[in-house]
Amino acid sequence: MQASTQKASNKKPLAVIKVGGDLLLNPKDRKGFAKNVAALVDIGWSVVVLHGGGPQLNTLQQVHGLKPHKIDGRRVTSRDDLRVVKQALCGEVNVDLVSACVAQGLPALGLHGASAKLIQARKRAKMHIEGRGRVDFGEVGDVKKINTRLLNLLLEDGFVPVIASLGVSKKGRVFNINADTTVAAIASAMQADMLVLSTEVGAVFADIKDQQSRFEKLTPKRAEQLIALNIIKDGMIPKLRESFALLEQGVDQIVICNAAKKGALLDLAQNQSAFGTRLLPD
Repeated sequence: MQASTQKASNKKPLAVIKVGGDLLLNPKDRKGFAKNVAALVDIGWSVVVLHGGGPQLNTLQQVHGLKPHKIDGRRVTSRDDLRVVKQALCGEVNVDLVSACVAQGLPALGLHGASAKLIQARKRAKMHIEGRGRVDFGEVGDVKKINTRLLNLLLEDGFVPVIASLGVSKKGRVFNINADTTVAAIASAMQADMLVLSTEVGAVFADIKDQQSRFEKLTPKRAEQLIALNIIKDGMIPKLRESFALLEQGVDQIVICNAAKKGALLDLAQNQSAFGTRLLPD
């Protein structure tokens, strides 16, 4: 990705929050999330929200007679799939989330990556997948540049951008883009004070079945020790490694939490430790 970094010019601390579609299925969770964002704004923070919509997309694909297709955990997007991606993310998920935020008094503004080239992207090159050879993921893109000027203008006027994770090429071709990589690009380009990765699980645990085993803080060195001991494993390994890399790109801190839990974002902004796992440099 080639994107110049630009600290938010409104001088307020900036939180960039990624919320997954699984957490947005339930109206109660959408309301809880919106209340937490409102609490953060009330104490003087600027907020940018980016959302996915995997479960909603899967459901809508079935309605249209399409089957979700993933290879090595990565979604393959045909042209027919992309049509449904637009409907699910920009229609259902974005509208529901924006309306939940508006209900809490927030000046939320629904956007997607094609809006004023907010998320400029290129088609993902064929990737070598073990046992599958070179795979073309179809209408899937990789982030090339973030329109920080647009985001700063919106933040300066007090808006809360709520962004659907789509990208667009210079020629206007729309791509499906992974929300985790997109929010990382936004946080890095905007030099966010805090990047929040909101998940239903809500933290990193030594034992997912034991809520008392939550790690309040992790550094790269400690995380690698836990990986070597097979305590941290599976999909959490690349998520953590990619997140730690962002700490070297202008993001002050990263937190994995359930941002729909009452008081979660306020707790994090005030450097408390009742929620989530805070990722910090060594």
